[in-house]
Parts: sequence; structure tokens; C-alpha cells
Amino acid sequence: MEWICTLQNLAVGGCESINMNMETITVKFDLSTSNYSESPDALSFSVVHKDQVLADIASVEGKQTIQFELELEDGDQELQFIMKNKTVEHTQVDDAGNIIADLFLTITDMQIDNIDLDLNFHNNCVYQHDFNGTQDPIEDSFHGTMGCNGTVTFKFAIPFYIWLLENF
Repeated sequence: MEWICTLQNLAVGGCESINMNMETITVKFDLSTSNYSESPDALSFSVVHKDQVLADIASVEGKQTIQFELELEDGDQELQFIMKNKTVEHTQVDDAGNIIADLFLTITDMQIDNIDLDLNFHNNCVYQHDFNGTQDPIEDSFHGTMGCNGTVTFKFAIPFYIWLLENF
């Protein structure tokens, strides 16, 4: 319980109490790369919540499990998954312009508090990117793969279990 005191409350002799419920959740997922590239530079990846960097990987290589805890207030929440450093050299095209090999990141096995979110994770994500600067920015659905520099935003709410019941 927190107390809120304003000048008006103090003038009349009291303060208001508000109930700030907090919940700690554990987020866990697997991050992997396609491992194809003519370029020696790997992709970078980070996870952000309200300007706080929760995971920052300068060079994604192979498959790795990412896990962290968050203490969150009741209400709407967003996690941002950001892919960076993709260049033209990361994509191989044939003479007709078809992509024949590409470097991309994949997010799989998304869990919160050991509950596998599966398609519920994808359904509550928006992928914002600009095709690595070659087109206007778009908002796209997310199906687990990040092929362009951009941000996947996952929206959920606390209390998590109530949100889960309403959205599963």
C-alpha cells in the first residue's frame, strides 16, 4: 500500500491510500539464428521494457535461451524484441532477384511463469520494420521470425493469469 499526499489532502488533514499491486513474472524463450551469411557480421538482439534493457546480445550465434524476471505493476505491459545490424550482405539473391539464403532470427518456446504461450504470443505481437531501409515502415504480424531490422512488440497485462484467461 502506498500513500498519496497532495497539498489539498494535507490542507484538509488527510492523505489517500492507493493499492499498487506488483507481480513478478519469469520470461523465458529461445533465440536462434539461421547462421547463413556472406557477411562476417552477426545480427544483434535486445529485449526492452519501458526503456530498460533486459537482454542485449551484440552477436547472435547459434541457439540460446534467454531468461529474466520482471517486477511489474498491475496494468498494460509491453516487451520489445529488437533486431539490429542486418545489411544487404546478409541476404543472397539469384539472378531473378529471388532470395535463396538469408540471415534472420527466430524466437521460439516463449514462456511466462513456465506457461508456454505458443500462438498466443504471436497473436499479441506486432512487428514494425522498414525492410532494412528499402521501403516505408510497416506494422506486420509476427510468426516467430525476424528477417529485417525492427521491433516486435508483445502486449500483455498484469495480473498475468487474468490476462492469460482472457486471451488464450
